[in-house]
Amino acid sequence: MITTDLSLALPEIFLACAATVLLMYGAYAGKNTASFVSAMAVAVLAVAFGLIFLGDRPASTAFGGLFIVDAYGDYMKLVVLVASGFGILMTQRFVEREGMAKFEIPVLMVLSTLGMLMMISANDLMSLYVGLELQSLALYVIAAIRRENLRSSEAGLKYFVLGALSSGMLLYGCSMIYGFTGTTDFDILGNVLSAAASADQTPQIGLIVGLVFVCAAIAFKISAVPFHMWTPDVYEGAPTPVTAFFASAPKVAAITLFARLLSDPFGSLVSEWQQIIVFVALASMILGSLAAIKQTNIKRLMAYSSIGNIGFALVGLAAGTQEGITGLIIYMTIYIFMNMGTFACILSMRQKGTMVENIDDLKGLSKTNPMMAFALTIFMFSMAGIPPLAGFFAKYVVFAAAVNAGLTTLAVIGILTSVIGAFYYLRIIKVMYFDEPSTSFDKPIGGEMTFVLTVSTAFVVFFILFSTPIMDGAAVAASALFVG
Repeated sequence: MITTDLSLALPEIFLACAATVLLMYGAYAGKNTASFVSAMAVAVLAVAFGLIFLGDRPASTAFGGLFIVDAYGDYMKLVVLVASGFGILMTQRFVEREGMAKFEIPVLMVLSTLGMLMMISANDLMSLYVGLELQSLALYVIAAIRRENLRSSEAGLKYFVLGALSSGMLLYGCSMIYGFTGTTDFDILGNVLSAAASADQTPQIGLIVGLVFVCAAIAFKISAVPFHMWTPDVYEGAPTPVTAFFASAPKVAAITLFARLLSDPFGSLVSEWQQIIVFVALASMILGSLAAIKQTNIKRLMAYSSIGNIGFALVGLAAGTQEGITGLIIYMTIYIFMNMGTFACILSMRQKGTMVENIDDLKGLSKTNPMMAFALTIFMFSMAGIPPLAGFFAKYVVFAAAVNAGLTTLAVIGILTSVIGAFYYLRIIKVMYFDEPSTSFDKPIGGEMTFVLTVSTAFVVFFILFSTPIMDGAAVAASALFVG
């Protein structure tokens, strides 16, 4: 059913209008507006969350089929909004302490979130591109927001140049797909390709080439190997709360788009694209696990950790089944809480008013700040996949889906790389609990950071108690991609 009912896009329309109002307010109200704009930005995201969570949104398309609303999109939008809200909360206190209180940061984050929601609801290659660019343009600016800082400027420039390259690859791939199928609409694409598969027609080589280019462009956005080269430098150079934002919400949105694109219009070509995803998943898991071992900067370590985590999530996508997509959804839901909690701890690493980022600065943290050491230990154990923490269930569901889909070798290699990755997570715990204390961290860490830490820790520890609603919701969301 195609409709022009604007209520289907009400959360996105609300975010666009609210971001415009906040931008105008910040521009005309003068100085010292950053705190208020940040608080209002969080409130705006909360309202958008409510519009999706409480709204009765039937599965349908709008704007001539460019925009789709379904259970899959709604679930992942909720995850993105939570990650973005945490990101803005973590930014507020940081920018005040660093003397870079700019109201533009939360506004850009809201605009980037709007692009993410558009990506998730994209039902056409054109709306896919528009949503992706709206997200990316805001992120380019945020990465280089500290213009006086050389590392921040370098991070922004690298991300912009490589992002422009990936956008070119995406457009080229879209043009190839359009040239060989005559459409950019996901529904029509699915019908055309399904009909060709039913008639045992071999896919045209140009179509496969176009799909490869699109996959490569989206792989850049999720920092999957071999398109990960920007990740460590950008994560290290960007302000820490911006890095936390980069490592969570945009990845969720991009991998959600990836799963919709491959499972819906290109579902009949699973034997073709599965090879690509298996390779990317393997390469990401292996490089993410091995390259992080020698890192001394905790932000660079988290960059390689995020590459490895994306590899684990792609194991679910590689399965090409509804169970695999369910596993991917659960994995990304758990990942944002583990990731945001870890970055909240990193943001609290301040000594004598200065941010520190080296792993050695955590020495003896259990003696100088036992609660933070406990929280960081929980996140490290969870990322390592230690039961009964949430990270164990995240890895279990994607590996189980891979085994059930006949990808046993992929699952075994994933388990081995997870064991290797546990080394650098456990090394951080060893530094905190068994090394002699260094200078203690500054206190307090702020109410916003305490909230993020508390919620994230509680989610990771007690996930086993309320996992059923999340897993059931993920299963319903995944089933929306396989209707018909």
